[in-house]
Amino acid sequence: MSYFEIIKRYMQFHKKTSIGKSNNLIKLLIKIALIFVLFFVILILVDKINFPKPNKIIEKIIPNENFKVIK
Repeated sequence: MSYFEIIKRYMQFHKKTSIGKSNNLIKLLIKIALIFVLFFVILILVDKINFPKPNKIIEKIIPNENFKVIK
């Protein structure tokens, strides 16, 4: 290569199409925000489901003999 070819290649304009690291940070923040929004929506939808509850009231009588007083 001649000196002028090297200079010509060096002096040519190259358009930089990427913003850089800040662009990657913005993409990461958007992904994290979307994950939180998706988690929140799933939590709200699960809350709306009416799960069956037991019909029988569970009651157990505990005798006084099992209690110990600790001082």
